Amino acid sequence: MQPLIDNARTFGQRPEEFARLAEGQSPDVLFITCSDSRVVPALITGARPGELFELRTAGNIVPPYATTAPAGETATIEYAVQVLGVKHVVVCGHSHCGAVGAVVRHEDLTAVPAVRDWLAHAADEPECTDPSDPTVAEAVQNHVLTQLLRLRSYPCIEQRIEAGELQLHGWYYEVHTGTVHEYRAESDTFKAL
Repeated sequence: MQPLIDNARTFGQRPEEFARLAEGQSPDVLFITCSDSRVVPALITGARPGELFELRTAGNIVPPYATTAPAGETATIEYAVQVLGVKHVVVCGHSHCGAVGAVVRHEDLTAVPAVRDWLAHAADEPECTDPSDPTVAEAVQNHVLTQLLRLRSYPCIEQRIEAGELQLHGWYYEVHTGTVHEYRAESDTFKAL
C-alpha cells in the first residue's frame, strides 16, 4: 500500500497538467471491462485522464436494461451515451477471468452470495467447449458478444446506433501476453489489433 500512497502524494504536485480537467469531460469512448486488477484500461489503450469513461463490473457484465430498479451500471451507460455523447463503446473481456470461469465451471459460490447472485442475474452461460482451459478464452469471447447484444437492448444505445452516432466494439485482452483482440463481424472471429 505504501508505494500507492507515495505516488498519490506526489501525483497532485503537477497542477498545470490537470487544470484543463476542471473544465469538464468529453471522452469519446465508454470502456466497459472487468474489475480485475490485471486489466487497466488506460494502460492498455494509452488513454490520458479525460479520454475514457469507464465502467468496471465483475465479469464486465452489462445487466439487462430495466428502469424498475436503479442500477449503477445502467446509469453509467446512459450517462455516457446521452449526456457525454460518447461515439464508441468497448466491451473488453480478458483471459483468466474468474467470473466467467466460475460460470462455465459451475463453481460453488455459496461463500460469496453477492457474487453468485450477480453472475446468475446478469450473465447467460457462455458457450465453452473446454472449461478446464485456464484462459477460458472461448467462453470470455462469447461472453463479450453476449454483453454487446445486451447493450443493444438499451434504448439510448440502439437509438444512437441507428442514427450512425455510436459504434460498439468487442475486445479480448490476454493478461499473460498483453495482446488485445477485436471482434470482426465479417469473419465472426476475434483478431489481434
